[in-house]
Amino acid sequence: MTLARTLIATVALAALAACGRQEPPAAPAAAPEASTPAPAAATTAPATPAATEVAAAPAANDTGKATYGKVCVMCHGAGIGGAPKIGDKAAWGPRIAQGQDTLYKHAIEGFTGSQGMMPAKGGGASLSDDDVKAAVDHMVAAGK
Repeated sequence: MTLARTLIATVALAALAACGRQEPPAAPAAAPEASTPAPAAATTAPATPAATEVAAAPAANDTGKATYGKVCVMCHGAGIGGAPKIGDKAAWGPRIAQGQDTLYKHAIEGFTGSQGMMPAKGGGASLSDDDVKAAVDHMVAAGK
């Protein structure tokens, strides 16, 4: 029985240690060459504030999705250490009810509760607070 507990604890610690593992950033892809030049008379309309806000929302969502895929998925993909799995509405519901500020605080600073623990920034110490918040937003959106 003690061997089984030791093995489980070892696996859990290894998984949590892997939560902070980061892969090197991918090289940017080269822009494809245009097959035909754009007409000289073509013009683009100036960006309006509404268009800028709409463009910013997907960018934040992309950041959250990317951060989740690099760091958070290690625990939230499989439910390791009590982490609520992404998309699990029953597990996320009570957490979401605590409010966005509480979710951000626990994700950034870390948290130990009755169901498990959340390492600060998911173990990704180099993540910015904004990256962590974007990942939280991504997981909350999937948990609603």
